[in-house]
Amino acid sequence: MIQTRFCSLVEIRHPIVLGGMGGGATGAPLVAAVSNSGGLGILGTSGMDGSRLRAEVEAIRRATDKPFGINHLLFEVDEERFSVTLDTKPTVASFAWARPDQDLRAYFDRAHSAGCKVMYMGGEVFENVRAAEAGADIIVAQGTEAGGHVAWMASMPLVPMVVDAVAPLPVLAAGGFADGRGLAAALALGAEGVLVGTRLLATHESPLHPNFKQAIVDSDGHDTVLTEIPDLASGRVWPGAMSRVGRNRFIERWAGREWAVRREQRAIAQAVADARKQGDAANAPLFFGQDAGLIDAIRPAGEVIESMVAEAERIIAERLAKLITRR
Repeated sequence: MIQTRFCSLVEIRHPIVLGGMGGGATGAPLVAAVSNSGGLGILGTSGMDGSRLRAEVEAIRRATDKPFGINHLLFEVDEERFSVTLDTKPTVASFAWARPDQDLRAYFDRAHSAGCKVMYMGGEVFENVRAAEAGADIIVAQGTEAGGHVAWMASMPLVPMVVDAVAPLPVLAAGGFADGRGLAAALALGAEGVLVGTRLLATHESPLHPNFKQAIVDSDGHDTVLTEIPDLASGRVWPGAMSRVGRNRFIERWAGREWAVRREQRAIAQAVADARKQGDAANAPLFFGQDAGLIDAIRPAGEVIESMVAEAERIIAERLAKLITRR
């Protein structure tokens, strides 16, 4: 069994965390499945009101007695949702995407007072240092390979840079991690676990429409792009982020015509909402990462986690050990 300081800190068996994706990309069944499998399930709150969040937390607790977390996007943090989080006392209060002028310590202190461990995800060294100085217990270094909203640096250089910058805090690696090879690599870079998004979206418990899950499986990993089009269409401005999405008909229609997206934003937003309801994977933004090229099937979340851990254990104990020779 692979045990790191992070596992001990949040009392889980495996150093694997479900990314706290919002907008309906996570839900009680997926969060509970990850936690029941020995990882840490994280519920994304974006798009929920307080009553919906409370209902989701109650559903998680009916399905598991294991640790889990709740994630908030700080640039649009909602006091009602945050108050529900503090009231329900998850093991981890997770945060990401703060505005430069936001006081992180105010949120972190409130979470600590509620008995939560605080986790913060950033895609740049200085952003993660800011969170560490504000009192975060766990830092997530997110590489640009990830799906959804990302910064610009890849995981390979970013993770060890963040590990060094925030030491001795435990760091998780995010962006491009879909199997045991990635987990072993993250540990070699100094991380104490991985945060997984795309791989866990393509699972039976994921709330995504089956057509969107299949689009991840069908991707070769080369067909993603960094773009502002989804944000322009939704009317939400993320601080310093680009979106990594699949290159489909929706993206190709508006690429190079961002000015037109701004002009026709309301109509486009409605068309996107309709496409999502209908499972139209060609005409809605598909948020997934480059590691989609490593995903060949929709599987149970527990099976994904167990296979990741088993493969990483084999790599570390067998393959890597054999590379060391006595002179």
